[in-house]
Amino acid sequence: SRWAHDKVVRSTHGVNCTCSCSWKIHVKGGIVTWETQQTDYPRTRPDLPNHEPRGCARGASYSWYLYSANRVKYPLVRRRLVELWRAERATKAPVEAWAAIVEDPAKARHYKKVRGLGGFVRAQWEEVEEIIAAANVYTAKTHGPDRIVGFSPIPAMSMVSYAAGSRYLSLIGGVNLSFYDWYCDLPPASPQTWGEQTDVPESADWYNSTFLLLWGSNVPQTRTPDAHFYTEVRYKGTKSVVICPDYSEAAKFADLWLHPKQGTDAALAMAMGHVILKEFHLAGRSEYFDAYCRKTTDMPMLVRLDRRGEAFVPGRLLRAADLDGAMGQANNPDWKTLAFEEADLSLALPNGSIGFRWGESGKWNIEEKDARDGHEVRLALTLAGREEAMASVAFPYFGGSAPATFHATDHAAMLHRNVPVRTVQTKDGPVQVATVFDLMVANYGIDRGFGGGNVAASLDDDIPYTPAWAEAVTGVSRHHIATVARQFAENADKTHGKSMVILGAGVNHWYHMDMIYRGIINMLMMCGCIGQSGGGWSHYVGQEKLRPQTGWLPLAFALDWNRPPRQMNSTSFFYAHSSQWRYEKMDTSALLSPLADAGALPASLIDCNVKAERMGWLPSAPQLEANPLGIAAKAEAAGQAVPAYVAAQLASGGLKLSAEDPDAAQNFPRNMFVWRSNLLGASGKGHEYFLKYLLGTDHGVLGKDMGHEGGTKPAEVAWHDEAPTGKLDLLVTLDFRMSTTCVYSDIVLPTATWYEKHDLNTSDMHPFIHPLSAAVDPAWESRSDWEIYKGIARTFSRIAEGHLGRERDVVLTPIMHDTAGELAQPYDVADWKQGDCAPVPGRTMANVTLVERDYPATYARFTSLGPLLGKLGNGGKGIGWNTEHEVALLGGLNGTNAEGRPRIETDIDAAEVILSLAPETNGEVAVKAWAALGKQTGRDHTHLARAREDDKIRFRDLQAQPRKIISSPTWSGLESEHVSYNAGYTNVHELIPWRTLTGRQQFYQDHAWMRAFGEALAVYRPPIDTHTLAGVRGLADERPSMALNFLTPHQKWGIHSTYSDNLLMLTLNRGGPVVWISEIDAKSIGLVDNDWIEVFNANGSLTARAVVSQRIPSGMCMMYHAQEKIVNVPGSEITGLRGGIHNSVTRVCPKPTHMIGGYAQLSYGFNYYGTVGSNRDEFVVVRKMLEVDWKEAPHREAETVK
Repeated sequence: SRWAHDKVVRSTHGVNCTCSCSWKIHVKGGIVTWETQQTDYPRTRPDLPNHEPRGCARGASYSWYLYSANRVKYPLVRRRLVELWRAERATKAPVEAWAAIVEDPAKARHYKKVRGLGGFVRAQWEEVEEIIAAANVYTAKTHGPDRIVGFSPIPAMSMVSYAAGSRYLSLIGGVNLSFYDWYCDLPPASPQTWGEQTDVPESADWYNSTFLLLWGSNVPQTRTPDAHFYTEVRYKGTKSVVICPDYSEAAKFADLWLHPKQGTDAALAMAMGHVILKEFHLAGRSEYFDAYCRKTTDMPMLVRLDRRGEAFVPGRLLRAADLDGAMGQANNPDWKTLAFEEADLSLALPNGSIGFRWGESGKWNIEEKDARDGHEVRLALTLAGREEAMASVAFPYFGGSAPATFHATDHAAMLHRNVPVRTVQTKDGPVQVATVFDLMVANYGIDRGFGGGNVAASLDDDIPYTPAWAEAVTGVSRHHIATVARQFAENADKTHGKSMVILGAGVNHWYHMDMIYRGIINMLMMCGCIGQSGGGWSHYVGQEKLRPQTGWLPLAFALDWNRPPRQMNSTSFFYAHSSQWRYEKMDTSALLSPLADAGALPASLIDCNVKAERMGWLPSAPQLEANPLGIAAKAEAAGQAVPAYVAAQLASGGLKLSAEDPDAAQNFPRNMFVWRSNLLGASGKGHEYFLKYLLGTDHGVLGKDMGHEGGTKPAEVAWHDEAPTGKLDLLVTLDFRMSTTCVYSDIVLPTATWYEKHDLNTSDMHPFIHPLSAAVDPAWESRSDWEIYKGIARTFSRIAEGHLGRERDVVLTPIMHDTAGELAQPYDVADWKQGDCAPVPGRTMANVTLVERDYPATYARFTSLGPLLGKLGNGGKGIGWNTEHEVALLGGLNGTNAEGRPRIETDIDAAEVILSLAPETNGEVAVKAWAALGKQTGRDHTHLARAREDDKIRFRDLQAQPRKIISSPTWSGLESEHVSYNAGYTNVHELIPWRTLTGRQQFYQDHAWMRAFGEALAVYRPPIDTHTLAGVRGLADERPSMALNFLTPHQKWGIHSTYSDNLLMLTLNRGGPVVWISEIDAKSIGLVDNDWIEVFNANGSLTARAVVSQRIPSGMCMMYHAQEKIVNVPGSEITGLRGGIHNSVTRVCPKPTHMIGGYAQLSYGFNYYGTVGSNRDEFVVVRKMLEVDWKEAPHREAETVK
């Protein structure tokens, strides 16, 4: 009877594992009894293995959660808070009751200081909804709706559930926080190179490859359901090389395993690029590589050289506007790049640069034509042999210094190399120019017979970026480096691009991750692999591909009612509001290029972020010190339009950005929602700072801030000697299990599990769209996310009466990618506060928009489709189309309300909105979308979707069988019976430009800040020194200890923190937190396997058991990330508190080049570009524990670290 069942229902797991597998959920008597894998995926073509079997042991254990003791069964409230609430509520209305609590410092401190210490009591839904709604109404009215924030990651894993919270927040003017950049899953190199957040081949395309390079990706462990494509293609003869510092599960499958020193991957990639350029572009020219690079990359584009003393430095790309007459271009000549024609070296104006994307039609394509008259052009890659002079050009070198345990080489910080140049007469006089190709070859240090020093004639020369140089830096033999590079390129040459690199997130988690990735991407572009089936860049991290994206966006951010929504990049937000910036020891002087002008940028990283917000590059949250609901009335009284008023007030100081004083009470975030996430138990870098500053509870921060240590304080940000703690008044978490974040929350709401609700799920690993289905009703008092937020919206609408009515909300948004605004700042960095220019919304500062909100109608708007889709249409990534027909269709599918608007009452209604509006699931919309793109490119693309124009995928269709998505211009690959999905395919084969400055794949990044930091071209940058061991080494007392680099890869028995507390998974491992350490390092400090250890630095401390293993190299340790703090964690000997989690020893350190905006592809987009939460550069002290204390005695506040 254990396996008996009444019915089988299709569902999947919304767990951000990226795999998106279809499962049979077996139900007996209304109880889920077990799950097994579905086997009815649509079949692949005959020459390709089928997708199934898909699944893993983690997914097969999920049903344990439904009825486990760890299930959140009822609404829970912190006892101290609910007692205060009930006392005040007895005599006051809801909003006044909340005000009485949070405006009294003693009462607020009373409940905040016990966060994380248990003390929950069961409550009724009506009561918790009222508390939450009252807090939201009070906060919006008193401080502003932008003080209400929400964090939820990866919408693709459960789109409707994400949209539930984000729609509510967007309707009331709250802020949705980003996740992809915060998780450090966002590879900034992708936006920099392609103008695309991330687009990658599906896993089935691995089978089309003939050379697979797994670089930091542990496919068998972290991509289990897709690993069969990897093992199957090896039987076909495909070579497999694995690059990983530890002996991972993937290494077992390799023909060759290379294990470079962790963090030196850029050195390895640059050395391989050196070999490829030298042997396939110079000495032995590949005709395929030459044609590919000439047509689809920026190699032929011309770069101005700027005089610097006796030499030159690479400057910005030459533009049409530089010339007298602007090459005849009246539209956006500042954004049209130039090249030489191969035949006569006359200047050419190639189609496709970003200036052609906006303001005109028909020439935004990469046809090899001159845009002036349409004549065909062959662009010159090099000026060698036809140069007018040889210029000595200086290139930065950063490898001359490195933190402890990393190898520094004896080379100058500036390397001068000769480059062939010609002179171009500009409107400002003669300018020396070189091609990107010639600069790049010089950057790689290849001797071309031009004379001068710092170039290598042999691969064995000790010159930066040769294999011999890389051998010293990485520890990988020069022979292996050269051989792998040569074989990778030979294969790509013979197969026209079927060499592929599968990348893992760990490579992207270093501070200089974009240098690592650009070094690898350079190899792929040099070899013509991008956009070719079986080749390309396969960056697999979180479940980032929300395939029906344009159908989901209006639902998720209430774009059917209000535009624009408030969105914020989480890295900058948490860096500021958890006060991690106060502990920053890194400044820009340690990061800038030796070629940069001294004082070109602020010294402080937080100052760089404030400057970026001020110039409209990054978003702000909260936005202004003033309540945005009161600004419109002041503008009206002053007789000014709102944007002009805000600009004038900012210039005069009458208004200030909140970012300039994040520790002032008026600038705190006040209410926070967390759903579909374990923020404090998984992604919260700087965990202990969260506890101290955001929550105001016990914490384990061991270091002192810059005020106590006499550090240089920021110039742009106000300093408070005593930083405020407990900034958040309310933390609400929705979850089905009692996670670490739940433990620290004020209110915990029980959500339905993935077998108890209806939702949608897609992945980049395969082309299917899957449903989550309610196999059983939500157990106990749990509800789906949609029902939870619907209930909050209903109560909010009622409570808002008398406090908030029809309000005018002033919304600031940064200059956005994929809008005409990305052409805002074509040349130098201009800061209006420093007098460089005037503050002009949308040009030199953020956009300013007046949004009308109807707060009492929040519930009505939440549950119906608004009028803006009919009036303004829909779209995405810079194209738009009419959507009136789809709105009418939804009225028929979902029914209409009294106003005649389509209803969105249920989660299935919400799913139908997504499916009906998206080109990926509605063939009619796909044809419209391709037609809209064709107007920009001047080419017909509708043939890509015509065959499926009549397809309309409904939610019930998905429950019957997985459905393959329809090809759409939202993405750069195709789904058909003839080609597997491969990113860049439509760019290469349909001649659609990449969404970059040049319209091509870019080796060269010419923004002033990119050049100032020495990253115009890919270079090797060693890991940074975070200085987190200073001042804490002495805490190890006399015991043997060791400083080790601290890495946090993805684990085997969990998906992030999910399953880490699942009994079935716990029985397959040691059942609690572990840290892996090498046998050599363990022996040196007297450790044996399974010893309890403490791992600490200035950021905090954690406790775990040691796994001593020969597969770990000396000098590093690994703690598989998101091992929950709630399972078998003893106390810390240093802090006196229970041990922390992996993020207890991390802290955010943002990189200024990720703050750039208003500049073509280097413009902000939600989860597209922005500061990234790296964590791999940290070092920790490891020591054996003397005593294991399980902290079973009653808690004493005196134990808190001060």
